[in-house]
Amino acid sequence: MDPLWLVIVGTVIVALIFDVINGFHDAANSIATVVSTRVLSPRWAVIWAAFFNFAAMFVFPAKVADTIAKIVHIKADDSAFVYVVLAALLGAILWDLLTWWLGLPTSSSHALIGGLVGAGVAFNGVDIIHWEKVWATVKFIPLAPLIGFVIGLFNMFAIFWIFRKWRPADVDWLFRKGQFISAAFYSLGHGGNDAQKTMGIIVALLVAGGAMKPGTELTLTDWHTLWIILSCHAAMAIGTAFGGWRIVKTMGMKITKLKPVGGFCAETAGAFTLFFATHAGIPVSTTHTITGAIIGVGAVTKVSGIKWGVATRILWAWVLTIPFSALISAICFALFRWFEVY
Repeated sequence: MDPLWLVIVGTVIVALIFDVINGFHDAANSIATVVSTRVLSPRWAVIWAAFFNFAAMFVFPAKVADTIAKIVHIKADDSAFVYVVLAALLGAILWDLLTWWLGLPTSSSHALIGGLVGAGVAFNGVDIIHWEKVWATVKFIPLAPLIGFVIGLFNMFAIFWIFRKWRPADVDWLFRKGQFISAAFYSLGHGGNDAQKTMGIIVALLVAGGAMKPGTELTLTDWHTLWIILSCHAAMAIGTAFGGWRIVKTMGMKITKLKPVGGFCAETAGAFTLFFATHAGIPVSTTHTITGAIIGVGAVTKVSGIKWGVATRILWAWVLTIPFSALISAICFALFRWFEVY
C-alpha cells in the first residue's frame, strides 16, 4: 500500500476519534439542562441525546460539511494537504482535551476551524484560506449565544404569561414532560451541526489524497459518501454516550440554577438556533448557543442568580479557542515539515 494511503486511513481514524471526543466534550450541551433539572439521570440523558445525535443524519443536508471542506484551498495533486488536515485535527483534539480537563465548555467547532486555519497558514500562508468561510463562522461567535439568549428570554416571558394562572406544581409537571421533547430537538441540532464538521474534514482529506473529486455532494443515497455520514454520526453518538460530567456541572449548575420550565426554554432556544444555522450551512458552536440560552432564561427568573464570574471564565475560553487551536495546529504542521514526513 502507498505510504500516503496509510496516512490518509490513519487521519480518517483520527478524525473519527475527534468526533468521539467532540461528542463527549459537547455532551454537556445536550444533557446539562435535562440533568440539572433532575428530569433524567445522567445515564439516561446521554443515551437520549446520543440517539438523536445519530438520527440527525436523516434530517439535515450536508451544508455545514461543505463549508468546512472548503475552508482551505486544496490541490488534489499535492500530498502535503493531507498533513495540513492531520495537523488541524491534532490541534483541535489537544485543545478539546485541555479544556475538557479544565471543565471549560469551549467550542469543538471553533477548535477545528482554528486548526484548519493554523495548519493552512503554516503550510502556505494566508492566501490558502477561504476567509469568507472563516468570517461566516466568526460572525456567529457573538451571534449564536445572542440569538440563544434572546429566544430563551422570550420563551420564559411567554411561558410565564401563558401559564400565569397555573399552580407551580402543575407547570413543573408539564415541563418535566416537555423537556423530553426539547432535549430531543436540541440533540438533533447538535448532531446535525457538529457531526457534519468531521464529515467536511474527511471530504477535504479524500480530495487532498485524490480519492474524491472536489465538489462531491455528501448524500445517504450514494454508497461512496454514505460511509462518511454514517461513521461520523455514529462516532458523535458514541462520544455523547460517554458524557462529560465536568462540563455538565458548569453548564447546568454553576451558571444558574434551572427548573424544568427553564430547561425547556433554554433547549428550545438552542434547538431553533442550531436548526437555522445548519440549514444555512454555518458551523456554529453548540456550546455558545446553549450557554446564551441558559443565561437568557436565568436573566428572567433572577439576574443575580447568574454567576457572572463563571460566565466570564467561559467567555475568555471562547475568545482564546480559535487562536490557540490555530497555534497548536501550526506547531504540529511545523513538526511534520521539520521531520520531512511529506
